[in-house]
Amino acid sequence: MEVPFSRPYLVGTEQAAVAEVITSGWVSQGPRVRDFEQAFAARVGAADAVATTNCTTALQLALYVSGVGPGDEVIVPSMSFIATANSVWQCGATPVFADIDPLTYNLDPAAAERAITPRTKAIMPVHQLGLPADMDPFLALAEAHGLEIVEDAACAIGASYRGRSIGSLGPLACFSLHPRKVITTGEGGMIAVQDPEVAARLRRLRQHAMDVSDLARHGARDVIIETYPERGWNARMTDMQAALGLCQLEVLDDILAWRRRVAGRYTAALESIPFLEAPHEPDYADRTWQSYAVRLTEDAPVTRNELMRLLLLDGVPTRRGVMASHEEPAYAGTVADLPHTEAASRGSMMLPMFAGLSDEHQDHVLERLAAHVSAVAA
Repeated sequence: MEVPFSRPYLVGTEQAAVAEVITSGWVSQGPRVRDFEQAFAARVGAADAVATTNCTTALQLALYVSGVGPGDEVIVPSMSFIATANSVWQCGATPVFADIDPLTYNLDPAAAERAITPRTKAIMPVHQLGLPADMDPFLALAEAHGLEIVEDAACAIGASYRGRSIGSLGPLACFSLHPRKVITTGEGGMIAVQDPEVAARLRRLRQHAMDVSDLARHGARDVIIETYPERGWNARMTDMQAALGLCQLEVLDDILAWRRRVAGRYTAALESIPFLEAPHEPDYADRTWQSYAVRLTEDAPVTRNELMRLLLLDGVPTRRGVMASHEEPAYAGTVADLPHTEAASRGSMMLPMFAGLSDEHQDHVLERLAAHVSAVAA
């Protein structure tokens, strides 16, 4: 049996939606992008939303409009996909790595506070694997120290923190629409924004800071000569992607429900498999289960990588736990004391997880997982 690791959840309405855009003749950024932005903002409880090419460009733009630039520092977790740190670097600033809460794998507010220096401009909490970070302490830290907050919410569409949707808490939250995320547009990102003026500036910046959109120019009844008041980027989403995104939003609740069910089955089964720990579930959060990460105990008789190899031979693909970015060659030379980050990254791995994963496939994953752990332990 070959088990897929991840698949997007597509229900069959997407082809017609994309074909309608193609027939319209407007395939670049246009009216469907705006429709998608409005629907996304409504879903996450934001005043507005701004679509981009991917979550990395969303983070870069969000940091830029927050005033982050050369000479600044931004506090980030090392335990995150490397795009988190890279987006800081892309603004000319320095990512400063702080340690995680060993239970949630999210940035520890106390560790973030210890990392604050006179050069700190912002803190970037990450809602790791769709589990909301403990946001109230971060918002309080930002207010006390005069810092900006930019949320890396790549995995968190549909998650909530103390009953509030991720996307409604801070001034800027950035989401990913990559195929491995909860919903997808193939590639794509979205920035949830609370300030209309900031949203307007983000829309300009994503198209080279042009002061009028292509849609407005083409719909005008007089000649419009655009200007470029500042420098910007090309981070535009296409209407074809937006059409797919609108279809995905329609089935988001179904996707989340399926992921919760898969996670529940994993967690229940892990109670009887030794040397493996299920993910911690704090009472303040409703997560998306974008991924399901198990952790080997310190006394496990097999290493994480060895177990991954054994499972792969049985048709069960896994992925390593979330990377420790400061240990990657790209950030060689970084001095950081991050014991919780290093232990969690080294000892965890992700099991197949997606809406559409069948009971048969999941049972095979669990059976092989139990068999290999038991065999090695014996």
